[in-house]
Amino acid sequence: NPPLAAGGGAERNAVPAYAVPNLQVIHHRLTVMPLRTSAMRALGAYANVFAIESFVDELARQLGEDPLAFRKRHLEDPRALAVLDTVVQRSTWWGQREQEPEGTGHGLAWARYKNTGAWCAVIARVRVDEQVRVLNLDLAVDVGMVVDLDGVVNQIEGGAVQSVSWTTKEQVTFDREAITSNEWLTYPVLRFSEVPELRVHVIDRPEEPPVGAGEAAQGPVSAALANAVFDALGVRVRELPLTADTLLRAVHAAEAA
Repeated sequence: NPPLAAGGGAERNAVPAYAVPNLQVIHHRLTVMPLRTSAMRALGAYANVFAIESFVDELARQLGEDPLAFRKRHLEDPRALAVLDTVVQRSTWWGQREQEPEGTGHGLAWARYKNTGAWCAVIARVRVDEQVRVLNLDLAVDVGMVVDLDGVVNQIEGGAVQSVSWTTKEQVTFDREAITSNEWLTYPVLRFSEVPELRVHVIDRPEEPPVGAGEAAQGPVSAALANAVFDALGVRVRELPLTADTLLRAVHAAEAA
């Protein structure tokens, strides 16, 4: 497990970037596991950003505040504020949220990868009935000086599509002895027909050092999708992937609460 100073492993992106007066982050590392595991792309950043940005959204809504305004009120980093402003200002659909039909939701999330790398903000538009259908994703990214624009866009697009697949479909199944999802034919993965309309807005800062674009999108996309599902259903989903079974469990839990 790499030290946090080197980007961290399980605790990557576990430290929120918001200006809050009291903060405690606890990392539990299990050295003995019943099954052999390995790292997924972005290590802990995917799960940690999902948790943080889902909870921040929940706090905003609990206080009756706009999720974007709430985030901006608790941020001091000008480059974080810039990606958030850019992604909503350049979107062609974010401003039409009030005109959407029932079952369509919008979500927002952001993160700075490893807390030292690229800044990435995401807005998502989804339709929820028996399953989650991702309609639109807009992403704004700040990688410092842009050396290769196509390379940056390709990295962010690829990471976003990968995250949509992880967040809405992919799941390794196992019992107490072995992995049970052990062949590709039935493993759930995003189809070409399910890829959303996707736009990447790159902020070039030629006066700043380049910080790379790889793996910046995966975490924010997951949280933006979960927040969009809440916007559509009014039910908070706290586990992934966002399958029909997961949504049903969340609905039943909300009804029982």
